[in-house]
Amino acid sequence: MKFFVDTADVTAIRELNDLGMVDGVTTNPSLILKSGRDIIEVTREICSIVEGPVLAEVVALEAEAMINEGRRLAEIASNIAVKLPLTWDGLKACKVLTGEGKMVNVTLCFSANQALLAAKAGATFISPFIGRLDDIDLDGMDLIHDIRQIYDNYDFETEILAASIRTVNHVTQAALAGSDVMTAPPEVIRKLAMHPLTDAGLAQFMKDWEKTGQKIL
Repeated sequence: MKFFVDTADVTAIRELNDLGMVDGVTTNPSLILKSGRDIIEVTREICSIVEGPVLAEVVALEAEAMINEGRRLAEIASNIAVKLPLTWDGLKACKVLTGEGKMVNVTLCFSANQALLAAKAGATFISPFIGRLDDIDLDGMDLIHDIRQIYDNYDFETEILAASIRTVNHVTQAALAGSDVMTAPPEVIRKLAMHPLTDAGLAQFMKDWEKTGQKIL
């Protein structure tokens, strides 16, 4: 499973990228706001750090304007994937932009039918929002399973990008469900390395090593 990091914080992106933990980056208007930087400037810097797709979102609501914004964003770097909302206008824009050879992520997906439409429109990535479904007492992972089966049934090439990942359990469940990609904030990715038994084992090893009175260097 590919790891995308969900942030516009270039310091966090560099750290995770140096560890080989970044296959791509997802941004959105909220993350751009949090960064406090110009969208073109920060997106260009992120693209210079990461070799994989960098997802940059349009803010227009009508297809023609989405297409124009998508073209502008795609000019930033060759690894830009244009993010479009899963609306009828978003699907229209997806069809045009993918027809021009651009990578497109259709986002804000909450149903298998929406995912099917996005694949038909040629989306490179579809982003089901796991956490937001959980918020309304639906199991977001059920959606991942449904999309995986539909895409496999018909050999769609659209990659499932599990989004709104909030916990380490979400990461495990998305991987088990067959998600091609997951995107999560830096702190969630860091927590994947944590386990209380690892900490306890290390503490015991260090205690025993101290008793030997030895040094390696």
